[in-house]
Amino acid sequence: MKKRPIKNDSKTINGWALFDWANSAYALTIMVAVFPPYYEALTNGQAFLGFTNTALYSLSISLAYFIVSIQSPILSGIADYGGKKLSFMKFFSTLGAICCIALFFFDSADRIVLGIAASVLAAIGFASSLVFYNSFLPEIATEDKMDTVSAKGFAYGYIGSVILLILNLLVIQKPAWFGLPTEGTLAVRLSFLMVGLWWLVFAAISFRRLPQDIPTPTSNNLVQEGIDRFKGIWKAVKAQANIKTFLLAFFLYSAGVQTVIMLASLYGSAELKFGQSELIVIILLLQIVAIAGAYLFTMISGKKGNKFSLTIILLIWMAICISAYIVTEKNHFYIVIVFIGLVMGGVQSLSRSTYAKLLPEQTDSTASYFSFYDILEKMSIVTGTLVFGFIDQLTGGMRNSILSLTVFFMVGLFFLLKVDMKEKSQNLSTKFQSK
Repeated sequence: MKKRPIKNDSKTINGWALFDWANSAYALTIMVAVFPPYYEALTNGQAFLGFTNTALYSLSISLAYFIVSIQSPILSGIADYGGKKLSFMKFFSTLGAICCIALFFFDSADRIVLGIAASVLAAIGFASSLVFYNSFLPEIATEDKMDTVSAKGFAYGYIGSVILLILNLLVIQKPAWFGLPTEGTLAVRLSFLMVGLWWLVFAAISFRRLPQDIPTPTSNNLVQEGIDRFKGIWKAVKAQANIKTFLLAFFLYSAGVQTVIMLASLYGSAELKFGQSELIVIILLLQIVAIAGAYLFTMISGKKGNKFSLTIILLIWMAICISAYIVTEKNHFYIVIVFIGLVMGGVQSLSRSTYAKLLPEQTDSTASYFSFYDILEKMSIVTGTLVFGFIDQLTGGMRNSILSLTVFFMVGLFFLLKVDMKEKSQNLSTKFQSK
């Protein structure tokens, strides 16, 4: 019998939130702000293996998330069955951090294989570790504290990533201040090294504070047991309409959310002609405002409930898409960005805590349950960006694409309103466990 951790312990919660501080540096510096333009400049429009440099990079990221989607269900089942949740979280986190460090050695187009391989493995490490990280939420917090704890995690992530990005940008813009050459790529590549070290150091603190693994007796065929555990959870999810309805709503509105987040700076560049320095300001503005948004909607949720708060958020997202379609001035777009940041933090934080509240109270399969959440989030990215790109190609502009995302929010809201937050899910995973 596993010993359940003490819930609402401040040291444990702060340690859990610190993991977001650790790995969000990757999300902001490597995925968004520094590595993509560095890769584009270094490879300089060259073709590789029959692909353009940008197509190769996009396809490599798609491959990374496809691999995560395939492996997460099996690994989460193994983690739940064998009591190895923290071990998997450590492995993938360390993999991601080391691969960020490896990007330091990506200093010419001749080393594109290194650059692509390291970026793919870093993405796999980042995305896979989040499955196990998210699954700790219902273990460390009671239902009445989940919204606040989830918001703290996102807030720590936004703050930590902004701090490191500002430091890295300072080194990149003013290398001479730090005794670095003003020519070449060393200053930029040092930012990749810093992300990896930052991730390793702060994640180590989280690992010491999170509930430690308590291995359980297992059969020799651990992979099969993991698959069986996942099948049992899948059957349990299908049998519980409330969880199923929320996951459908989450998938739909997340397609809109993730697409806007990933393409907001590109939209500003293409449609409103923002320069590189202006785009950096947009990225930082998004992160900073998102901190306030996470706590604002947590407060609203505490007074009016999760569903009410998420409803307001989705209505604002619809207004954002319509506004982005209309605006033609840069100053007006900055206002749109502020609102994106405000609801970006709120929707991510409350979606995670809302799902955690819907899970059975006594389940020991939180990693398996959250693997569904994670897979749907990844699939929503693919769906949203494909729709966005298709409409852009069809109509010859991104404005129609951004307007079309309102459909995801509208239909997502329709299903969200059907979720009963007062209905507690039953622990059916044992009943449906495959033999």
